[in-house]
Amino acid sequence: MELIQGGVCAAKGFTANGIHCGIRKNHTKKDLALIKSKVPCAAAAVYTTNLVKGAPLIVTKRHLANGTAQAVIVNSGNANTCNAGGENVAEETCSLLAQALKLDPRDVVVASTGVIGQPLDLTPIRDGIPALAAGLSPAGGGDAAEAILTTDTVKKEVAVSFEIGGKTCVLGGMAKGSGMIHPNMATMLVFLTTDCAVSAAILQKALSKDVQKTFNMLSVDGDTSTNDMVTILANGLAGNEEISSEGDAFTVFMRALNTVTVHLCRMIAGDGEGATKLLTCKVTGAKDEETAKTAAKSVITSSLTKAAMFGADANWGRVICAIGYSGAAVDIHRIDIAFRSPAGTVAVCENGAGVPFSEEKAKAVLSEKEIDILVDLKDGGCQADAWGCDLTYDYVKINGDYRT
Repeated sequence: MELIQGGVCAAKGFTANGIHCGIRKNHTKKDLALIKSKVPCAAAAVYTTNLVKGAPLIVTKRHLANGTAQAVIVNSGNANTCNAGGENVAEETCSLLAQALKLDPRDVVVASTGVIGQPLDLTPIRDGIPALAAGLSPAGGGDAAEAILTTDTVKKEVAVSFEIGGKTCVLGGMAKGSGMIHPNMATMLVFLTTDCAVSAAILQKALSKDVQKTFNMLSVDGDTSTNDMVTILANGLAGNEEISSEGDAFTVFMRALNTVTVHLCRMIAGDGEGATKLLTCKVTGAKDEETAKTAAKSVITSSLTKAAMFGADANWGRVICAIGYSGAAVDIHRIDIAFRSPAGTVAVCENGAGVPFSEEKAKAVLSEKEIDILVDLKDGGCQADAWGCDLTYDYVKINGDYRT
C-alpha cells in the first residue's frame, strides 16, 4: 500500500476538471466540478441520514439504482435543497452533461453544496458545461477538488496504489467538508475513484462497511448536513479479476479504501470551520467496538472539550463527562485519560480520578496542531478512533453571516 499523487485522477481512465461558471459571485472561486471515467463503472454511494435531503441526492440515488455510472458533476455555492423544482434542475444538469459527453443521463451522479433554500439557476451550469467538458484532463483532479469547496480553506485529495492478483490498482478521492459535519452518514461530499474491478454489490458492501469506522466517526460541529454523500466509481481498467465476493482480494481492497477515507477524515476534521487543531480521540480497552465508538464520538463532539482544546486547557473532566453521558456501558472508576501530541504525553486521569501533572507540560502538549485524546476503558480488547477539531471564536464568525 503506497500513497501516491493524483487524487480522483490517479486511477487509470479517470479525468476531471473544475471551473468558475457563475454560481458564485466571486469570480476567483471555481464552482463547477466534473469527474469522468473512460468506460462505464460499477458505482455505489451512501447518503445523509437527515430527513431533509438535497434534490441532487434524490436524483443520484435514482440514477445509481442499477449500480452503474460514468460521470460526476458537482456545483458549489448553492445546495439545491428545499427548492420547488430542485429535482428538475438536478435532472436537467445531468441531461446537459450527458449531451456534452455523449452519455446516458442516468449514468451521471449529481451533487450540490452551499446555501440551503435558495433556487439554483441552471443558466450558469448550462453555459459552463461545454468548457467544463472540453477541459477534462488526467491532471484536472486538483481543479475539481477546488471547485467543490465552500468554507474549506484547503483542497482535500489523496490516492493509494495496491496490488490484487498481480495487478497494480489505484484508489483515489477528493472531499469537501468544513462545517455541518457530524456522525451519521454521510458527513460531507466525498468522491472516490478506482481502476480496480469490483462488482457493484461488493462495492456497496465495502463502502457501507467502511463509513462506519471513518466518516461516521467524524464531527466538526454536531450538525448533519442535508446534502452529504460519498460515492465510489470502479471502472476495472487495472485488469484484475473482478472482486465479486468477500475474500483475500476484498480484504486488500478494504484496506486501500480505509487508507484513503481515514486520510480524508483527518483532512476534513483539521479544516473544520475556524479550527486551529485536529483532535483524535483514541478509545482502547472497550468490551466491544460499539462501546468504543460511542465513547470516542461523544468526546469528539463535546463542545466543552473542543473549547478546552482551543484554549490548551487540560480540563480532562470534560472528557470523562462526555463519556459518562454518551450512553456507553463503562465503569467510570476504571477509566484512564491522557493527552498526546508531538510535544509529548501527559496523563491526567487514572481509574476515574485525577492525578498530579505539570500544567506547563500539559499546556505545551495541547498547544500543538494535532492532539490525541487517549482514553483507556480497561474493560476489553476493542478500540475505535474519532476525529474532530477545536471550537474557536471564528466558527461563530463564519456561521453568523454564512448566507448574507
